[in-house]
Amino acid sequence: MEGRVNAPDFPEGLQWLNTDRPLSLRELRGKVVLLDFWTYCCINCMHILPDLKKLERKYANELVVIGVHSAKFFGEQETENIRQAILRYEIEHPVVNDNQMTVWSQYAVRAWPTLVLIDPQGKIVGYHSGEGIYEIFDQAISKVIATAEARGQLDRTPLHFKLERARKPRTVLNFPGKVYADEKTQRLFIADSNHHRIIVVSLKDNSVEMVIGSGQAGMDDGSFEKATFRNPQGMAFDPATETLYIADTDNHAIRKAGLKARTVTTIGGTGEQSRVYPPRAGRGRETALNSPWDVLLHNGTLYIAMAGSHQLWRMNPTTLELEPHAGTGREACYDAPHALCALAQPSGLATDGKKLYFADSEVSCIRSADLTPEGRVDTVVGGDLFEFGDRDGVGREARLQHPLGVVYAEGALYVADTYNNKIKRIDPTRGEIRTFLGTGEEGARDGERPTFDEPGGITYANGKLYIADTNNHLIRIADLKTRRVATLVIRGLEAIKPPAPAPITLTERPELAVGSANPTVNLRIQLPEGHKLNPQARSQVRVVVSGGTVDGKREAVYDLKRTELSLPLQLSADTAELELHLLVYHCQEEQEALCYYHESHWRQPVRRVEGAPASISLNLPIQKP
Repeated sequence: MEGRVNAPDFPEGLQWLNTDRPLSLRELRGKVVLLDFWTYCCINCMHILPDLKKLERKYANELVVIGVHSAKFFGEQETENIRQAILRYEIEHPVVNDNQMTVWSQYAVRAWPTLVLIDPQGKIVGYHSGEGIYEIFDQAISKVIATAEARGQLDRTPLHFKLERARKPRTVLNFPGKVYADEKTQRLFIADSNHHRIIVVSLKDNSVEMVIGSGQAGMDDGSFEKATFRNPQGMAFDPATETLYIADTDNHAIRKAGLKARTVTTIGGTGEQSRVYPPRAGRGRETALNSPWDVLLHNGTLYIAMAGSHQLWRMNPTTLELEPHAGTGREACYDAPHALCALAQPSGLATDGKKLYFADSEVSCIRSADLTPEGRVDTVVGGDLFEFGDRDGVGREARLQHPLGVVYAEGALYVADTYNNKIKRIDPTRGEIRTFLGTGEEGARDGERPTFDEPGGITYANGKLYIADTNNHLIRIADLKTRRVATLVIRGLEAIKPPAPAPITLTERPELAVGSANPTVNLRIQLPEGHKLNPQARSQVRVVVSGGTVDGKREAVYDLKRTELSLPLQLSADTAELELHLLVYHCQEEQEALCYYHESHWRQPVRRVEGAPASISLNLPIQKP
């Protein structure tokens, strides 16, 4: 494992993420460095992230992984969009924005993903393009470490980077990927993707009916409270049996949630990514799948957008038989009969009852497939793998940018044109697409000139579109007649508080002096500027006193109707301690729908001192989003 070619260092002036400073290969001498050339739209790039995490954990003190984000799409060149992708994919290593493909060119990279291994002396010792990287690099890294250690060139000093997630406040929804509305039962199903759960909301009053999943990442069947998912996306609902089908994307599985029995069952997939090419038919849990991104139920058949294998699949929910429906597995935009056509990361499904329509995201197209197995695939609008943009028009002359969602409603197709931050309308008979909603700017503005931020899912009910506005952590509602957009304000937020994070640190405060045995504690919650308590939720503070009581009790819980609260304290000793557990739902003054969730623990020592004030003030700050 001896390298002879010096690895080019990073040019100055690039923007870095997941670190508080730019990095250089020179300062990383003594470390094994693995460069991951990726772009956040790429399903293959997503597939290697678990392998990278395993390598990072195994070689925590010897290896530094650096993501080099060399964008394919225009929208992916923006640093803030890459930051959102880092948060969405839970990436824990530094990432540099190579938006002009400078580093890509220096290393002569030709494909996503490509990984380059650099030894502790800054020499290139190997590279690999494609998936299935763990064993390859595990062996190579261990050899590089052994060689460097024998020569006294290895530095095992731990490195710590300031991750983007450290400054991301918790939101009630976290990167919702897909939505599904059912008119018959008047329900809206929300894939709260990065909280690994499904939220069921009543369309009658926008209240939470139930939560499917504990919110922890995993692949456990069982009750709604104990079941786990991993980045669930598309859903389909059978009102006759009260059954919800779920594309459990990162588990490479199809799950079934019975709303009557309140249980989750895995009906397709092994939990491991299929690496068989060409993909093979099989049955239920015996058949490995590859990143199912959406599902659609029609006439007893469950159709699956299998993004990872660039195919459409079908499943019989009764017999659990699974088989490819369209696509060879080759990534391309090639119209032909089902057995010969080529797709590119299909990510959204719709039907008019005659055809399947799907958002073929990597070729930025909306395409159609016949419902019968012997049919063919045709392109409705869009270009090809490297033909994308934002152009209304007819057929192959139109341009989209990585669309992820599509729905059929009132004789037209509506498309979540994700990287263009727009909703577009297609007349399927003419093959003409026009911008319907959105200016193209990133934002969350409601009204007649709405803005979105990478909307990923779209559904229809009661004359309205429901849109998963993914990077805004919101669900938006668009009236088809007026074209006005509003943001869904969910009632019953307490039922869907974010899953518990890592253990919350207890913050110790300096001791305060009081001059009375019955002092008043004036508590003030310091919300971020322009924020207020969310009236749709129940914010609380729990107070536990040692060496005294509050309101005559050792422990009391107070609802927060405003940000200031006076607590009557009674001291039974000269010293006492207050423990305060703060749970706050807050939102921007003009945007109640985007709800932030704050939880913190504080310990406040109090000492009785003659001549000190008879009251004390406690200011508890909340992080600015």
